[in-house]
Amino acid sequence: MKEIRNINILAIESSCDETAAAVVNNGREVLSNVISSQIELHKLYGGVVPEIASRKHIEKINQVIEQALKDANMTLDDIDAVGVTYGPGLVGALLVGVAEAKAIAYAKKLPLIGVHHIEGHISANYIEHHSLEPPFLCLVVSGGHTHLVCVKEYGKYNILGRTRDDAAGEAYDKVARAIGLGYPGGPKIDRLAKEGDPDAVKFPRAHIEGAPYDFSFSGLKSAVLNYINGCQMKGQTYNPADIAASFQKAVVDVLVENSMNAVEEYSMNKFAIAGGVASNSALREGMKEACDKRGIEFYYPSPIYCTDNAAMIGAAAYYEYLAGTRHGWDLNAVPNLKLGER
Repeated sequence: MKEIRNINILAIESSCDETAAAVVNNGREVLSNVISSQIELHKLYGGVVPEIASRKHIEKINQVIEQALKDANMTLDDIDAVGVTYGPGLVGALLVGVAEAKAIAYAKKLPLIGVHHIEGHISANYIEHHSLEPPFLCLVVSGGHTHLVCVKEYGKYNILGRTRDDAAGEAYDKVARAIGLGYPGGPKIDRLAKEGDPDAVKFPRAHIEGAPYDFSFSGLKSAVLNYINGCQMKGQTYNPADIAASFQKAVVDVLVENSMNAVEEYSMNKFAIAGGVASNSALREGMKEACDKRGIEFYYPSPIYCTDNAAMIGAAAYYEYLAGTRHGWDLNAVPNLKLGER
């Protein structure tokens, strides 16, 4: 693909509980990346409340865009296109970002590019790994998604596997709540697991017959809850750190095993991870060890690009821009948008 020099994308992300804006040059250079997180607000409720998230996005969206332009030392006159997440996500939250992007693009007569949220997560790897180019395999793991994807070309994907029920991050949140850690569960379990024995409790690893790259975490989550309930009914004590470590090992084992099976089946020499759970230390270590053992190049974003952010949306939007993707003023939020759909 021929590279066009100095394309500045103003990117907007508001799919869940982060209001974010960024300016990205040529898909790889982040000139600014501003995130307004709502985590402290939603902690009170033990998870994201969609109505509250939408209202907070409305409050913060102009502020983060203004700050992103200021940090990049730019005005809207320096922007070549506007990229925005339009799905999947919370419909009310998505609508805030989409409406803002359409307003800016219309007022400044700029191209409007709708971006798939998961495509954004995959593209986060391009920001810090300038040599990374398709084809490669990528595991996207977050609170809402667990996808094993073959990135064939920029913007062209083949989904090899996905979760049949809970996403990995969702299971983390539910188990964290059960052992009294609260929200958000991922980072808290990761920290506590370092103090526990990962072999203390033998939790199940789900494998789906006829779908070797699909995942299932609801059974694992139920096994953890049943173990805790069993201990309480028998009057036995349990060690939350051991549960955290054993649960995390079960999740990582399945993610690594399915991913490496796909790497070998598709003869890939590059493998990446992305999404919020990609910042998990056990997952990074497990994947690195497995990739090193097989002589596979392993890529992962810095934690700031694992969480929901607009820089990753700017990276994805750049390659969509080069491919000629342009959306009209009828662009709408699509909460259940499938990867690869346009």
